[in-house]
Amino acid sequence: MSAGTSTADAAPTRPAATPPAPYVPWSRRLGPPLMLVPALVVLGVLIGYPLVRLVWTSFQEYGRAQVFGRPPVFVGLDNYRAILQDPQFWRVFWRSLVFCAVNVVATMGLGIAVAVLLTKLHKAMRFVTSIGLLVAWAMPPLTAVIIWGWMFDTQFGVVNYVVTALTPADYTGHSWLIDPLSFFFVASVVIVWQSTPFVAFSVYAGLTQVPSDLIEAAQLDGAGRWQRARYVVTPFLRPVLVILTMLQIIWDLRVFTQIYALQGIGGIREKTSTLGVYIYQVSVGSGDFGRGGAIAVLLVVMMLGLAIGYVRSTLREEEL
Repeated sequence: MSAGTSTADAAPTRPAATPPAPYVPWSRRLGPPLMLVPALVVLGVLIGYPLVRLVWTSFQEYGRAQVFGRPPVFVGLDNYRAILQDPQFWRVFWRSLVFCAVNVVATMGLGIAVAVLLTKLHKAMRFVTSIGLLVAWAMPPLTAVIIWGWMFDTQFGVVNYVVTALTPADYTGHSWLIDPLSFFFVASVVIVWQSTPFVAFSVYAGLTQVPSDLIEAAQLDGAGRWQRARYVVTPFLRPVLVILTMLQIIWDLRVFTQIYALQGIGGIREKTSTLGVYIYQVSVGSGDFGRGGAIAVLLVVMMLGLAIGYVRSTLREEEL
């Protein structure tokens, strides 16, 4: 038999069989999802149920009579319609947005400045500064309001004494809380003072992760201080700055303790309420839990929109 004939008559070769997938025991397949069950149950009980109850209450007529046993009445979107047509709600809404924007800008700017300062300090001074920041951060909001309220006190406040001593103006007996503008100035001081440490520590941790060789290379290439900060440091810090900004917006939109406590000291409630305090006033003060729930749902929707925007931007950066 010739070589050509033997080659033509030879049986075709079969493709190699695909090896079977390795066996994964059920404990390894179901283990990670099962480990999430306790956390999901806790979140469902502490967050899920109250949120569902809040949404359902916002569609009902739920006042003091319902608290004492009368069945609630389903009113559909009437609570939302009444809120959106209320001029007082829109005044509080825009006031809260402006107040939030001022606090976020001040907190982020001061927090970044403190973080940069921490990188320049010696070890001992950095330790002392960090302790001071931790004390301000860990202090309960009500305690902070009491301390700052005493400092801005009309008769015995140290702020009035210092301003009178250092400036030509006479601030003896000046009330900082009676005027809405100065009221929000005091509230911003309290909020920014407590929020700055969190931003400072987070940004400082991000600054320590910036490769020093990239900064040295940019410096050797002739990049100035601001150019290095913009083109080398900022890209590394962008994810940290974005999440910090989102958190500050959410926290400052729903601020309650500082505003409510300062109103108790001497502020005018009708002119100084923000969304968090306004929800409490409508629900508990006026006894209209349905309308208060509608305002709270609108606030939750705003925060969800911010959170969804952040998640989408993060996923888009990961794809790039």
